[in-house]
Amino acid sequence: MNARALLAALFTIVVWASLALLTDRISHVPPLLSSGLALMVGGLTGVWQRGAWSASPQTYLLATGGLFGYHALLFIAFAMAPAVEVNLLQYMWPLLIVLLTPLFLPGNRLSGWNIIGALLGCSGAVMILGGDRLSLSGEHVWGYLSAIAAAFVWASYSLGCRRLPPFPTAAIAACCLMAGAGSVLLHLALYGSSAIFDLSAQDVMLLAGLGLGPMGVAFLTWDIALKHGDPRAVGALAYLTPLLSTLLLILVNGYAFTTETKFATVAILSGALLGNIRSQRRSRQPS
Repeated sequence: MNARALLAALFTIVVWASLALLTDRISHVPPLLSSGLALMVGGLTGVWQRGAWSASPQTYLLATGGLFGYHALLFIAFAMAPAVEVNLLQYMWPLLIVLLTPLFLPGNRLSGWNIIGALLGCSGAVMILGGDRLSLSGEHVWGYLSAIAAAFVWASYSLGCRRLPPFPTAAIAACCLMAGAGSVLLHLALYGSSAIFDLSAQDVMLLAGLGLGPMGVAFLTWDIALKHGDPRAVGALAYLTPLLSTLLLILVNGYAFTTETKFATVAILSGALLGNIRSQRRSRQPS
């Protein structure tokens, strides 16, 4: 993976690490409204740039559908099933990016190292996100299915963008704006407008932070990472997100740094290194 893609991927992962901390503090805001407003703020980070509205119709369709579909399914899952199980299931998306790469991009075959790295990252995510508390129940099956569907949507969106005609990264900001508007309109249709007027100044600040960071600029840098990097390596790196998110919660909220967290750290870092070292070797081989 070249330096530009690596830096974009790492920047995205670091910014996404703040998502759990910020969303936890606005959990009282209806999810369609909070995600919609944050996405609309995110759209403002790049919608004014040249090329934001000059992509092909299929680009806007895939990206808007991907952004809206992932967040809608994820929030539905959190509403219908316990958070631990939902978080574990939706974090299948980095593994799916690695495994589905040959399907979306036939020229990119998987090696044993790609699979081992992805599985190490996945096992580390299970440990760090609370796999010991996993308790699947039949009464929450629709929530689990929504979380799995969200993972497939995000992996498919991430890889599908590589198959589209070339488009400026700023077009992703336009898609954020449209996806956010759709989410807010759906909230208004289902629940009315009262929750909007109940937002406090702190809520507005947190939503702005979400939109400017993990649900805004991060989507633009994610697009850069996937356009210019090896999706198998990016998928392996993506498991740093739950690791950094947990470490941030430890630092800010005083969570304990447990033995499971230590093992998870080793597993995730090993998986990321294996996936990227193998990709670097492949990229240096003469064609």
